[in-house]
Amino acid sequence: MVNLDITFLGTSAAMPTADRYLSSIVVNRNGTLLVFDAGEGMQYNFIRSKIGFNKKTMMFITHMHSDHILGILGFLQTLSLQGRTLPIDIFGPELLYDFIVENLKLLHIHLTFQLNIHKISGSQGVLVEEKEYNILYCKSEHGPGIRSYAYCLHEKDRPGKFDIDKAKAFGIPEGELYSLLQQGINIVNNNRLVHASEIVGKTRPGRKIGISGDTRPSNILCNFFKNCDLLIFEATFSSSELAKAKESYHSTAVETATLAKLASVHKLYLTHFSSRYKDLNALLKEARSVFLYTEIALDLKLIHVPYRY
Repeated sequence: MVNLDITFLGTSAAMPTADRYLSSIVVNRNGTLLVFDAGEGMQYNFIRSKIGFNKKTMMFITHMHSDHILGILGFLQTLSLQGRTLPIDIFGPELLYDFIVENLKLLHIHLTFQLNIHKISGSQGVLVEEKEYNILYCKSEHGPGIRSYAYCLHEKDRPGKFDIDKAKAFGIPEGELYSLLQQGINIVNNNRLVHASEIVGKTRPGRKIGISGDTRPSNILCNFFKNCDLLIFEATFSSSELAKAKESYHSTAVETATLAKLASVHKLYLTHFSSRYKDLNALLKEARSVFLYTEIALDLKLIHVPYRY
């Protein structure tokens, strides 16, 4: 069983509030940390969450706005001060490289680990391919001249369920032969050919988590997030501020819920709230009127994402 947990480090939009920091999310997949955006001060909630300083870590930046990137330098410095030795890979728009490299020089920040900065090009594709999962990216709509991206963590299919009772009935000894069957390899046992499909069920889909960044909703993103187990999507404004949302290339809670419904996602979490909203229940009520399985993201909220199949 592979654990998949999400911690919200910051859920506010352009300006923090007394109880909400700027945008940042960390996905912990069995000890590997995937950090999405790094708003100013996010390292404070990272420390409070007690996730750990020296784990395999990758960072993904959605776009080059200050409320999504100003925490990068402080986060990297905090990791160095904690004695981190493992390298970090950071992915984001082209300007991200200059921002990080020049500011590290100007601020005389000396890292104790290797930092690899990857510039994203193109509109959609596979960004990271690991043995058990991929990180996908898709261009989003956050205004003219602004390179912005949405991301998906998409686990690869898992083997089907192993029927141990049937394996024992066939007289198959535990050990190497079990392992071969679980890999889908046919075996010979007691002079009898045993097909893996006789013992192991059909493959089961992995989990899929979508993260929108700042964007207007679109058909492209609807397809990109299709069938997500969990979708984290911005809901900067209420429906009464639709004109403002369009003008600033953000989304309303109703628009976000509509996209989630059309994309057949399993659960939706709203985030990136304008500081004008002191009570988020109104946004939640609007979204649930369209898509019932909606929740509000709160700073330091921890979510466990189970397998559905």
